[in-house]
Amino acid sequence: MMGPRPVLVLSQNIKRESGRKVQTGNITAAKTIADIIRTCLGPRAMMKMLLDPMGGIVMTNDGNAILREIQVQHPAAKSMIEISRTQDEEVGDGTTSVIILAGEMLSVAEHFLEQQMHPTVIIGAYRKALDDMISILKKIGTPVDVNNKEMMLKIIKSAINTKAINRWSDLACSIALDAVKTVEFEENGRKEIDIKKYAKVEKIPGGFSEDSCVLRGIMVNKDVTHPRMRRLIKNPRIVLLDCSLEYKKGESQTDIEITREEDFARILQMEEEYIQQICEDLMRVKPDLVITEKGISDLAQHYLMRANITAIRRVRKTDNNRIARACGARIVSRTDELREEDVGTRAGLFEVKKIGDEYFAFITDCKEPKACTIILRGASKEILAEVERNLQDAMQVCRNVLIDPQLVPGGGATEMAVAHALTEKSKGMTGVEQWPYRAVAQALEVIPRTLIQNCGASTIRVLTSLRAKHTQEGSQTWGVNGETGALVDMKELGIWEPLAVKLQTYKTAVETAVLLLRIDDIVSGHKKKGEDQSKQPAAAPEPAQE
Repeated sequence: MMGPRPVLVLSQNIKRESGRKVQTGNITAAKTIADIIRTCLGPRAMMKMLLDPMGGIVMTNDGNAILREIQVQHPAAKSMIEISRTQDEEVGDGTTSVIILAGEMLSVAEHFLEQQMHPTVIIGAYRKALDDMISILKKIGTPVDVNNKEMMLKIIKSAINTKAINRWSDLACSIALDAVKTVEFEENGRKEIDIKKYAKVEKIPGGFSEDSCVLRGIMVNKDVTHPRMRRLIKNPRIVLLDCSLEYKKGESQTDIEITREEDFARILQMEEEYIQQICEDLMRVKPDLVITEKGISDLAQHYLMRANITAIRRVRKTDNNRIARACGARIVSRTDELREEDVGTRAGLFEVKKIGDEYFAFITDCKEPKACTIILRGASKEILAEVERNLQDAMQVCRNVLIDPQLVPGGGATEMAVAHALTEKSKGMTGVEQWPYRAVAQALEVIPRTLIQNCGASTIRVLTSLRAKHTQEGSQTWGVNGETGALVDMKELGIWEPLAVKLQTYKTAVETAVLLLRIDDIVSGHKKKGEDQSKQPAAAPEPAQE
């Protein structure tokens, strides 16, 4: 009798790792991702240059933009990348710090796993620490007056200082603040600030970065349809349509058989009459400017031109919505339903300008516009893309403050204050849980530590003195000056961050750490069908997992 044969439960081509190996693997993966963007934190941040598969270049130090471009294989690394995206969508800022924090939370847990502590114990401690962190943060937070312009500019400035555009930070701050204030919209007590829809960033290569501005109105990349139409109209009456000004084609395929010649002439005449009817409907409300999302036929152009009406065709739907918000018009779907109140009269000026080698239509000088266009100028496409990303962050920060006007000090001061409070609290705890609890406090120090590293000061010396500083009463706002690496009071330096961003950062980081610690088994299998494909890449192993 032969020995007992091995029982195959999982099919042959499934790879399974379990236990300690998976946990260390996950932690290493998370640490690798954190290391990639560690140098992107703070005002002395370095840029990363990435080549995407299409051969385009991305130059940025925005955590989310970097990780979006990196292709990773490890499942844990993938979930790390997800969290920076969540952070970007939720609050728009702090994408770099959330990754660094999560990576650090995991690497302090590694030590406990080696001592055979069960992951659930560590998780319990982390959860407890998170609750305490949130309550401490809310204590530290100070309310802010949203209408105080200088204070708002300071907040946005501290978000921009870590970005590439800090050379024009004053300009960028005022642009962001203007844009957000413009699209702020209050409806029966509910604030709605929709940056994505109503604050459009238009990038025009060329010119200087100093020429960037916020328009009190809208700009579209279109020219008038007929060369003889007016290109400059003061106080235009604007009609917005989303139907086409051309002869209707039948919905279904239609065949017409004609036996007499006059019938054919009649059909042509009907088409002309139809278009004439549409144009007369338009002229009834005496507009100066007609903008439609669909096409305008030559005949319609002719009629409109005779009535001295400027027309612009094939405008994007989103642009059309923006124009409607800016000049107070309503978008009309059928011309015969046009009424006086659908005409937009709040715009002060319509003009077509040539910038570079393209024509742009400007609708500006609006009275109380609820939408705006931000024009960015710059030397090259890469720079413009980076400036746009930075502006988005600035606008998000501004929006967060308007919605939840609470601030916490920046520059690693909040982290140190929370870490100090957690350490104090852990002294009163008993049992095994206190060690992982204290480790969370250690992990938080990674933010000030990275700030010190990135500007080249001595890490150990500065961190120790910062820790000592935080043990004194009333020095919760002391942090690291990211430019010089010296200790400063953030109140005097004027570096503040919205509470919403910090809360989200901590929540996301701890939740991710907890999630990745829970995993103790990775089963990766390939389908039978795709066996040949899966074998080939295995032959040439990936270069170091990043």
